[in-house]
Amino acid sequence: MDMNEIKEIFFQECEEQLAELESGLLKMNDGDRDPETVNAVFRAVHSIKGGAGAFGLDDLVAFAHVFETTLDCVRSNKLEPTQDVLKVMLKSADVLADLTNAARDGGSVDESRSRGLVKELEALANGELPSPSAAFEAPAPAAPAPVAVAAVKPTDESGFEPIPFSFDDFSDDETFEITFKPRFELYSKGNDATLLLRDLSRLGEMSIYCNMDALPALDELDPEAAYFYWVITLKTDKGEDAIRTVFEFAEWDCDLTITAVAAETEAAPAEELPMVPVPFDLSALDDGPEAPASEKSDASAAVAAAETASNVTQIASAAARVEKKESAAAANAAAAAAAAQNNAAANAAGQTIRVDLDRVDRLINLVGELVINQAMLSQSVIENDTTGTSSINMGLEELQQLTREIQDSVMAIRAQPVKPVFQRMSRIVREVADMVGKSIRLVTEGENTEVDKTVIDKLAEPLTHMIRNAVDHGIESPEKRTAAGKDPEGTIKLTAKHRSGRILIELQDDGAGINRERVKQKAIDNDLISPDANLTDEEIDNLIFAPGFSTADKISDISGRGVGMDVVKRSIQALGGRINITSKPGQGSVFTMSLPLTLAVLDGMVVTVAGQTLVVPLTAIVETLQPEASAIHSFGANHRLISIRNSFCPLVDVGRILNFRATQANPVEGVALLVESEGGGQRALMVDAIQGQRQVVIKSLEANYTHVPGIAAATILGDGRVALILDVDAVVGASRGQALRQEVSLAAAG
Repeated sequence: MDMNEIKEIFFQECEEQLAELESGLLKMNDGDRDPETVNAVFRAVHSIKGGAGAFGLDDLVAFAHVFETTLDCVRSNKLEPTQDVLKVMLKSADVLADLTNAARDGGSVDESRSRGLVKELEALANGELPSPSAAFEAPAPAAPAPVAVAAVKPTDESGFEPIPFSFDDFSDDETFEITFKPRFELYSKGNDATLLLRDLSRLGEMSIYCNMDALPALDELDPEAAYFYWVITLKTDKGEDAIRTVFEFAEWDCDLTITAVAAETEAAPAEELPMVPVPFDLSALDDGPEAPASEKSDASAAVAAAETASNVTQIASAAARVEKKESAAAANAAAAAAAAQNNAAANAAGQTIRVDLDRVDRLINLVGELVINQAMLSQSVIENDTTGTSSINMGLEELQQLTREIQDSVMAIRAQPVKPVFQRMSRIVREVADMVGKSIRLVTEGENTEVDKTVIDKLAEPLTHMIRNAVDHGIESPEKRTAAGKDPEGTIKLTAKHRSGRILIELQDDGAGINRERVKQKAIDNDLISPDANLTDEEIDNLIFAPGFSTADKISDISGRGVGMDVVKRSIQALGGRINITSKPGQGSVFTMSLPLTLAVLDGMVVTVAGQTLVVPLTAIVETLQPEASAIHSFGANHRLISIRNSFCPLVDVGRILNFRATQANPVEGVALLVESEGGGQRALMVDAIQGQRQVVIKSLEANYTHVPGIAAATILGDGRVALILDVDAVVGASRGQALRQEVSLAAAG
């Protein structure tokens, strides 16, 4: 790979680290004080800083270093992660993301904001806690104290020169006792313990002890294990941060403790330690011919073991010299076995791969065509084989099963959790809340709910509009909430869950709810409705989706509830989804989005209506039944009900709704499909006959033809005919008096 490819991989990993950072900070903000959570947050910033240094991204390195220093204070219990402290850190995580994006895309960041946060982070590291009143204040654009961070540059074969630090606190020599215990992961990732020890020796005067007590006999040696550890006494004026910098790429794969030792109680004499004293001689670490075993002392054997800890063959050789009981042949055999195990471990390490999304899309399209051709083949054989027991039929059944499994597996490749989108909303809540001076907490549930990648990509825009409007106009100011007896801190709850083969995303706020009188008056003023219009609460609530509608007195950067909500509705409908609103004055509002899990396939019931073949999404069907004359009841001129288990359900003639026929059909001569729709309750859809149940590939009408009211999409059947997929919600809405027009949601239940 060239450098650009490596850099792209780094930025992809940065996205994962930034997600881990925000997730951990939000857990801490909710009261999680688990050391592993704190370590994960520190590790994310630490990894970004290390990688950015390798590419010379100085601005990113400098900010990450200050952020990392403050997080280290939390990790070492020098700084209590209070709500106010975490607000600063969450803002810092946002700036770190901006710097990463700027480094990748060549953009710029708000320097005054980053400088202000650097100043706040340094104040926190120095023990200066932020005042609670500063929670909603923008950081002052003051120049930060200088941060001494140098670009990482290669020096020699040992790797990279440690990043130098300049702190007055460490101007005098200090003595540190360091315990360095590698785990096997350190060696499997290509790290070398001796190079780390060499870099450590450059910080000052150092003595080292190697403990080899855990080294087993050669026949019991595990070539992937780590048996040695070191206790080091280091006298340096560089400070603890410089020591940790040496281990920055290995700290998570070893047990590392660093303890400052008072001058009068420095490390214990060698005779008090159950270890082999090893004089640290840099020349012993140089690459060169190995000295004969007869010329090495026990101590130099320990150095040899240290310098070759990552090489399995030399570990076996060192073990042989220590034991002095095994033959060279046994050592070679152990080395060969170790190499084989290393190769097996390397092959087992790759658990995930990155695949270009276009390749996955092409694969999905091909599998869709495979499903269509399999259906056509099956239909053709059925029409020409009357026995139904031929070997061809049996083979086709197996082919159908395999095709279904392939399709399910391919669709699972595109399924991803909604967590990344939900995490992005956390930043929007923080930024907008700061702008309007409100205290708002975002609560998320069901972050691991999986949905098609295409749906996730297109979900961010409508959610952003809804979040901004909820923060700006859904949640009251702290003063109004207090006066109403509410918690001054508002809550927005974002949840995702699967239901009936679809994904439901709810955005709930505990604000004042929709002011229906004001909404209606604004609609009258904007000539959206007539002054004498008699609207239900639901119809008034849905006025906020009208284009250009807003309850805001003046346009702001954030906008009022309604501005952009027409975009929300169009975006959701474009995904084959729908959106509903429920609101209670004084208690808040709930926006419910129902989306298909995938935009590629669905399980459907193939039916006949007035000579036309339709597909009804199976997830919308509760049951099917054959109506009896005694169960049919008429009311009004054109309305009929069907009695189902001592309850009445409206009967809807699909052929009449879609204008396939001019008069209503006789229910007794057809089949009723009891369906469940979003917001419309249960309805019994009247069709002429049921052909069967099939999995069909969704083909967009808008992309290939034009929009058809009442129809969600189309598909190709096994006999090559095109069948229309019914939009159940549109049909149910039409049965309630709503006209089939462009604005009605045409959703294909996936």
